[in-house]
Amino acid sequence: MADNHNLQNPHAIMIPYPLQGHVIPFVHLAIKLATKGFTITFINTQSIHHQISKSHSSPGDDIFAGARKSGLDIRYATVTDGLPLGFDRSLNHDQFMECVLHVFSAHVDELVGDIVRRSDPPATCLVADTFYVWPSMVAEKYKLVNVSFWTEPALVLTLYYHLDLLRENGHFGGSDNRKDSIEYIPGVGPIKPTDLMSYLQAADIWTVVHRIIYKAFADVKKADIIICNTVQELEPETISALHRKQPTYAIGPVFPTGFTKSPVATNLWPESDCTQWLDPRPHGSVLYVSFGSYAHTSKHDIVEISHGLLLSGVSFVWVLRPDIVSSDDTDFLPAGFKEDIKERGVIVPWCCQVEVISHPAVGGFLTHCGWNSIFESVWCSVPMLCFPLLTDQFTNRKLVVDDWKVGLNLCDERPITREKVADNINRLMSGETSDKLRNGMKKIRKTLEDAVATNGNGSSERNFKQFVNEVKVKIRKRSGIAIGT
Repeated sequence: MADNHNLQNPHAIMIPYPLQGHVIPFVHLAIKLATKGFTITFINTQSIHHQISKSHSSPGDDIFAGARKSGLDIRYATVTDGLPLGFDRSLNHDQFMECVLHVFSAHVDELVGDIVRRSDPPATCLVADTFYVWPSMVAEKYKLVNVSFWTEPALVLTLYYHLDLLRENGHFGGSDNRKDSIEYIPGVGPIKPTDLMSYLQAADIWTVVHRIIYKAFADVKKADIIICNTVQELEPETISALHRKQPTYAIGPVFPTGFTKSPVATNLWPESDCTQWLDPRPHGSVLYVSFGSYAHTSKHDIVEISHGLLLSGVSFVWVLRPDIVSSDDTDFLPAGFKEDIKERGVIVPWCCQVEVISHPAVGGFLTHCGWNSIFESVWCSVPMLCFPLLTDQFTNRKLVVDDWKVGLNLCDERPITREKVADNINRLMSGETSDKLRNGMKKIRKTLEDAVATNGNGSSERNFKQFVNEVKVKIRKRSGIAIGT
């Protein structure tokens, strides 16, 4: 049985989904919990750890070694996802996901069991990514409080959470789904089917990712607590409706203190330093272009965006992963493009996004609408040009463009054209439309800033304290110690 000291300082095992966009907020949350007295055991897959190690000159075997030197009790472990390190998970996505679905849980179960048996203080809590299919099984087996960490907006969570309603009403799962507005999801206003996540718009609904979604969103309903990397004031009705189902807290944006570069290595590719190139550029004159760490796009889209950038006349930093089209097709830029851009643009395989987007020279962000990227863009008051590619990004675009009005669509219809790309880049970077977006951004930026205020009035800080207190209460109950002891 856990003693009283260990209940005041819980030991949480944290396991992010093995994709960079999930690892980043998990790392920031681990540091925040540790500063509140939690002991943390953070588990990455061996593959993610291997990629991080290759991308940084000296992270060593433990990415949290530096955090521990500052006095935080964060331990680090790795676990196999069931595939060899050299296996190309990007090129063979479905095989990778089949392992995550069927094989990974056995390895996690074994490692968590070992941690539970050996750790001091005793492990009392599991913080697992909502996309996993096994947290309730592992938490019940080892008598851990089950916390589900959702790293995307509450809107996306609640749409997955209410898949049964989408099926019953004919907007998902049929051969001829309804095309009219969806107006029956608790806490969600009218939403068009084209604004649903890509997996809910797909014709084939039995892919490996669909099977993961069905299991994971049945499993999350067994969680003791759900925490969301969002802000209460941005999604109040959605959060409230979820909270009526089970304890749900908006604790975002989960950033490193002071929005500085993370003290813990999380990037899966070596970073290029763009600051010297940016420093002499005029204030707000540069467009930052990045499509994130995971999604792919077509060669056609890359070619049209390339020509659109040239036609726009705008200076730009473009992050182009070598596998953006496919890891076996790395020749995708138009002939002569790198020569044509000369001093006006720079192309890098990866960079520290926080450093680039916060640079005074950057005045716009052409983005795939990943949730981390959106929050970083808002924090830096940089309006967005939206080009969603996959999964939640289509739904995130709705929030940015339609609801908050801090971004534009790259193109209203696919396929994209270079003329439209150039036109919308110029609308984003200067003129009346740009001014309106920047004014709207001030309001959303202040909402984020107010939420994380540490003066007692910030909603995310209040919610975080409430979440921590509720974890401690549930640990006490599970340990058989009376509340108030």
